[in-house]
Parts: sequence; structure tokens; C-alpha cells
Amino acid sequence: MRLADFIERNMPTIVNAWEDFAATLFPAAAQASSGTLRDHAEQILQAIAEDLRTPQTRQEQAAKSKGQATGSPIQGRTAAQTHALLRAASGFSMQQLVAEYRALRASVLRLWFDAEPPGLQAVEDIGRFNEAIDEAVAESVDFFSREVDRWRNVFLGVLGHDLRGPLNAILMTSQLISRIGDGTPVCEPTARLIRSGERMKQLLDDLLDYSRTSLELGLPVSPAPCDLAAVCQEEVEVQRAALPGCRIEYAAAGATQGTRDASRIRQVVGNLVTNAARYGHPASPVAVRLRGGDADVRLSVENEGPTIPRETIEFLFEPLRRAAEGSAQAERTSMGLGLFIVRQVAQAHGGTVSVDSADGRTVFTVLLPRTPRQAA
Repeated sequence: MRLADFIERNMPTIVNAWEDFAATLFPAAAQASSGTLRDHAEQILQAIAEDLRTPQTRQEQAAKSKGQATGSPIQGRTAAQTHALLRAASGFSMQQLVAEYRALRASVLRLWFDAEPPGLQAVEDIGRFNEAIDEAVAESVDFFSREVDRWRNVFLGVLGHDLRGPLNAILMTSQLISRIGDGTPVCEPTARLIRSGERMKQLLDDLLDYSRTSLELGLPVSPAPCDLAAVCQEEVEVQRAALPGCRIEYAAAGATQGTRDASRIRQVVGNLVTNAARYGHPASPVAVRLRGGDADVRLSVENEGPTIPRETIEFLFEPLRRAAEGSAQAERTSMGLGLFIVRQVAQAHGGTVSVDSADGRTVFTVLLPRTPRQAA
């Protein structure tokens, strides 16, 4: 009997074996019903049987083994993908998900061999069966990982949102304390408390932006007419106050008026300047330059410091990554989201960001189109 026929004729027995094994996957299986444990097992087995009956050339087999199978698009999710989403929602781990397929592979082959001696085509059936199982595992692991990441980002978003309330209370109380008295300057402990609160607020804002983009909600921008030269000047002044040990130079030229989200552009300038001060030579200045052209507006932040390796540049704008160099204090106060936010803001305005690092100088350049267009 061919393996596809055996699977269909013995479906209840195989599914029962699936359920028996799933029931051992604690702690998630402890409160799971029989329907939950058997979830999509029959549909997965039916898909495997259909795959075994589908003719396949050697070229198709090679492409399939490399994840390059070309066939008719499948409408909606496959049974293996849906099974992964439900297992993630039920609290099963990825290791347990993969273990289910390992047990399924072993039980099907064992039952088949026990039922009758292997025929001449058994080798082909076993090979195709293993391919089908591997494909189902790949689909399940991919969707399981996506679902876990999605819920992780939801958690981060909720955490960042909920922390804003008590943080705002701390900031408002600190600012109120700073205004109590006869107009004498704010004492250093109070000023330090305010600065720390503002820094925490910036970190939470970055975390919320990251959560939105990770959930594919996009980075919100509110474009309005503004002069980018004045916007950048304001942020440079803020950074000069926040980084008293860093010399920040600023120059603007050309037509810099346009329709932009001023607060987001300030965020870009602040993140780039902070990054330059963190990883550049302390004795060298950070140069911020803005130049308006006919087609676009070019914002650049340049600093002297260690040359960034080409292989590292490719990952600079990835979230939760930081450069290898930097002060210990900077590492403790950074989540590695600054450059990620810079790229997201540029893309939200229809622009781009690039890096050029050579001969001890690093330049980050943001290009914003003259005619604003929000990215899809």
C-alpha cells in the first residue's frame, strides 16, 4: 500500500497518536481540551497525502528542499500555518511545536511498517513524506515566530504606554518643586531629576515608535508648513544644553521651507547628534549642516571617530542594535533604537538616510524630497 493511501485509511489512528503525544507537552497541555490537542492534525495529514500523490521532477524536488518551490499560490493560510498560530496562542513553545512533527513522522512510519512489509516504492514514499513533514515544520516555525514577535511588540507597546502615566507625574512634580520658593535657581538634585525624567520620556517615545512600526502600523507623522533651518537650530540648541561637553556646529543654506513634521525632524537631529557625540572623538566637534536644493533638502551630521566597518554599516539601522564602541554610560541609557527611528522618520517623509565612514570621519545624510510625499 502506498503511504498516501495508508495515511488516509488510518487517519483516526494517526490522529489519536498525535493527541496522545500532544497531551504530554506540559504545562500548556494541562488545561487543553481534546479538540485543542488534535488541532488541524487531520488537515495537515490530508495535505501531506495530497503532496505525496502530486508528481514531482528532480528539479522541483531540489527547489523544494531549498524552500524555492514554485506552484500555484495557496489562498489563505495552510493548515500548518494555522496550527502554529493556535499553538502559540495556547501557550505551547516552539520546541514543543517541532516535537509534535517529530513524533508524527515517527508514528506514521512505524504504523505503516507494522501494517505490511515495505514495497518497492517505499523509498520514494519515505523521501517524499519527509519532504512534506519538513515543509510543514518550516511553515509552522515561521508563523509561530511571527506570532510570538507580534505579541512581544504588543507587550512593549502596552508597557511603554502604561509607564507614561507615572513618569508624567514624576516630571510634573519635579517641575512644580523647581518653581516653589523665591525664584532662586533650581537645586542640582531637582535639575538632575528633571533631566532623568526627560531622558526616560525620550526612551519610552522611541519604544512606542518601535512597537508601532513592528506591528506594521507605520510611524505617525503630521506634516505642516515649517522652516527646517529654524527647526534644526532649535534642536541643536537643546542638544548643546544636554551635551555640554560636546561642541556642536550648525550651518544652514538654501531654501529650507517646506511641509514636514517638525517634531519628527527634531527627533532625527537629536538622535544623530547624540549618536555622533556618543561614538565620536570627544575633542572633535559634531557638524550639523542643512542645505536646500532644487530637488531635495539634505541634512548631514558629521563627526570624527573610529571608521565604521562596511559590514557593520548594513546593520546600523536595525532595531535594538548598537555599535561596539561607546561609553559605558551611553550603553546603559540607550536601547539601540535611535538610528532605527531616524530611518523610519525619513521613510515616512518619502526620503532616505545613508552613511559614509572613511579615514576617521563618519557622515550620516538624510535626504528629504522637495515635494513632500508620505511613504505608503
